[in-house]
Amino acid sequence: MDTLWKHTTVLLNEAVDSLLNKPEAPGAAGAGETYVDATFGRGGHSRLLLSRMAEQDRLIAFDHDPEAIAEAATIADPRFSIRHQGFRHLGELPDASVAGVLMDLGISSPQIDNPQRGFSFRFDGPLDMRMDPTRGESVAEWLATAEVQQIAEVVRDYGEERFAGPIAKAIVARRQERGPISTTTELAELVAGAVKTRESGQNPATRTFQAFRIFINAELEELQHALDASLRVLQPGGRLVVISFHSLEDRIVKQFIAKHAREVVDRRAPSWMLGGSAAMPLEALGRTKPSAAEVAGNKRSRSAVMRVARRTATP
Repeated sequence: MDTLWKHTTVLLNEAVDSLLNKPEAPGAAGAGETYVDATFGRGGHSRLLLSRMAEQDRLIAFDHDPEAIAEAATIADPRFSIRHQGFRHLGELPDASVAGVLMDLGISSPQIDNPQRGFSFRFDGPLDMRMDPTRGESVAEWLATAEVQQIAEVVRDYGEERFAGPIAKAIVARRQERGPISTTTELAELVAGAVKTRESGQNPATRTFQAFRIFINAELEELQHALDASLRVLQPGGRLVVISFHSLEDRIVKQFIAKHAREVVDRRAPSWMLGGSAAMPLEALGRTKPSAAEVAGNKRSRSAVMRVARRTATP
């Protein structure tokens, strides 16, 4: 990994404290537990977890990105293993086998800052945006054939962009006139010309780049798969900790926890039966935002929201 591309882990101590729920001493997590870092990234959470876990514990990590897999190879700890898979594969672990699942959503700074990955409008590079550039279709490849309606739906639904229609029309018109868009700079300039008003302090291409990244990696679908799987793999008392960075992700996490933590009573049942409500599989334990000091030191943390829940009964 290029040392120029640094990554600062967001809510590092807060996430690990919430996952282990025993912040007072190393090894306090107990013996023989299994934890999951579902989005390894550059390993900040994993390394701190390993420093706090007991000798008999183990940590399983997941990640799409070959660069993340290469970084994971530098961890020489027999308790640690990583799978070159997205975290939708969390459900392949045995039922009720995990004491804690951590999901740190979004993309890492090295992915943003490396122009060759094509995630950022700040640098000129190939319009790729795949978490795993060895698999699937790049954004450039998709835009080369996608219809106006398809593009507009993606920009509107995943970017919450009100100028989705004009942006989609501009992309297709450009393709018909001069050929497909192939670089991040081309896309950013095209979007800037189609967006009539800008949000203060935000590049006009921000929402469109977000939308294409989420779509091409099926991020929201994968998140939903992983959340559903967490109910199966977490053991009673196990913790679910999720850090999200934009409203679409946080909405899914918030609604998932609320759905599975809210007491359910069948109001259609006779009154003599209403004494018993259905046991819910999760208990919501709250949300955390980065401190002012963390935001001051790492501006990319400012939109982060961490939600925590505890596994209760089996479904």
